[in-house]
Amino acid sequence: MVHHIVSFACAVVAATVPFTAAAQFEKDTIGTTAGNVEITFIGHGTLMLRWAGKTIHVDPWTKLAGYDDMPKADLILITHHHGDHLDTAAINVLRTGSTGVILTEKCAEQVKGGTVMKNGDVKKVLGLTVEAVPAYNLVHKRPDGMPFHPKGEGNGYVLTIGHTRIYIAGDTENTPEMEALKNIDVAFLPMNLPYTMTPEMVAEAAKAFKPKILYPYHYSLTDPSKLVELMKGTKGIEVRVRNMK
Repeated sequence: MVHHIVSFACAVVAATVPFTAAAQFEKDTIGTTAGNVEITFIGHGTLMLRWAGKTIHVDPWTKLAGYDDMPKADLILITHHHGDHLDTAAINVLRTGSTGVILTEKCAEQVKGGTVMKNGDVKKVLGLTVEAVPAYNLVHKRPDGMPFHPKGEGNGYVLTIGHTRIYIAGDTENTPEMEALKNIDVAFLPMNLPYTMTPEMVAEAAKAFKPKILYPYHYSLTDPSKLVELMKGTKGIEVRVRNMK
């Protein structure tokens, strides 16, 4: 039986990479049937995944990293059009003639030549499968009553590599679509208040779809230890806290 574990340090299996710019960030390695996936925790909602000689950048943001010295992208995933997720300067640095860019319709207004995925779409790229999961608010709204993230505008993404499914939620609350996910091995769930989820919402979602590894991310000033406390006693879910403010 797998017991609940809380991990605050970088996993011991993390490998040292040869480029200086990324060496300052924490890294974990996730084993899959198709080879290891190295995850670099750049911060906020920004990640870098390296697998089978390929580099995937998620919501790259120049405020957090100097992308001139980081690996060029084979694939860039953009969850939505807000400036801390859609940074055209970062995309322009990372993009080559062969880079795939997956984004939303609103993002495509600013980034040309990408592949638009709508909520529910599924595509195969680079030998992996990408599923677009709705990302939106149900509770948290602007003063005018509009959700911070209206339904249909943003994506989360489930990446299936071998038999391993990695869910990067984007800016969202604990929606019915999230709670209905199946067979998620690794999940990144946001806690950036008031725009996304409270620790209680994250805990409720995680207990519903039961990822094997749960990373709170994009948590800004929200204390991740609150989530750790809420998840105590939950078997089968390992909570890993990394520096993802």
